[in-house]
Amino acid sequence: MFTIYFQGALLGAAMILPLGPQNAFVLQQGSRKQFHMMSALLCALSDTLLIIAGVFGGSALLSQSEILMQLITWAGVAFLLWYGYGAFRTAMSPDNVIFQVENRIITRWKVVITLFAVTWLNPHVYLDTFVVLGSVGSQLESQLRPWFTAGALTASFVWFFVLAMLAAWFSPILNKPRSQRIINLFVGSVMWFIAFQLAKQGVGYL
Repeated sequence: MFTIYFQGALLGAAMILPLGPQNAFVLQQGSRKQFHMMSALLCALSDTLLIIAGVFGGSALLSQSEILMQLITWAGVAFLLWYGYGAFRTAMSPDNVIFQVENRIITRWKVVITLFAVTWLNPHVYLDTFVVLGSVGSQLESQLRPWFTAGALTASFVWFFVLAMLAAWFSPILNKPRSQRIINLFVGSVMWFIAFQLAKQGVGYL
């Protein structure tokens, strides 16, 4: 059982650790100390729903709906391009403007909506949780699937909370205008890179 648990944890970590919209957003919020722990929790809870659904049968449902994947893909492309543009615009602003933008108070609901978008409008998250984790977990015996799922969820919770806490810990350095310029360039690059990858994927569906 513990072997299956660690298998789930290692595979889950392999899916979560690569750079993506979720990681970039949690890093950004942590550097600002703005709802960063809530951001980590929402990312982990989203992964919980997706991983459980994938391991216990959701992968078959998603693979049968090309129209749904198209809608998710192009909505994700549009959102990531828009969010990346905002990050690049902030990065190119003067230092005093960056300081005002990065230290303004944002609402809890704006964080929730943004996290919902970077998570649920990103088809890669479905490929990671439904296709990869789901296909591996669904092949296990029924009594072993909960152990595999628990391992993958552990990796998700640990990673997002560690990322948020480390970003907040280094916020005195990361929250300076020069650091925020670099972070925004990084966030914009990640968002546009993922959008480009999704667009290529979307064209492939046509």
